[in-house]
Amino acid sequence: QVQLVESGGGLVQAGGSLRLSCAASGGTFSMYGMGWFRQAPGKEREFVAAISWNDESPYYADSVKGRFTISRDNAKNTVYLQMNSLKPEDTAVYYCAAVGVPPNTIVVETYGYDYWGQGTQVTVSS
Repeated sequence: QVQLVESGGGLVQAGGSLRLSCAASGGTFSMYGMGWFRQAPGKEREFVAAISWNDESPYYADSVKGRFTISRDNAKNTVYLQMNSLKPEDTAVYYCAAVGVPPNTIVVETYGYDYWGQGTQVTVSS
C-alpha cells in the first residue's frame, strides 16, 4: 500500500509561482509512474502532468504546458510540480497519484492510478 502526502499549496497572486511536493511511502517509489491532477469547485478532476518511473518523457495538459514542470527524486521518494506564471484558472485542489507501470509509461487518466494523496489547495488571486 502506497501513501502519498502533498504539500506546498497556498495563496499566490497571478503571475506568481508555487512548488508542490508529494512524498510517497509504503511502496517501491522508483517503479511507480506519477501524476498530478487538479479539481476546481464544481468541476471534474482533470489531468495536469505525469512522469514515468524512469523519469522519461514528462507529459502535460495543454493548459499548463510551458508553465508547469513535473520532476521526481527517487532517492527522496518525492515528486514535484513547479508551477510558474500562475493564473486564476489554476485555482484548484491539486492531487498526486501513483501507479505501478513499465518503464517509459505515462498515465493520463484518473482511472489509471491506484493511489491518491489527500490533495493540497492552490488559490491564485487576480
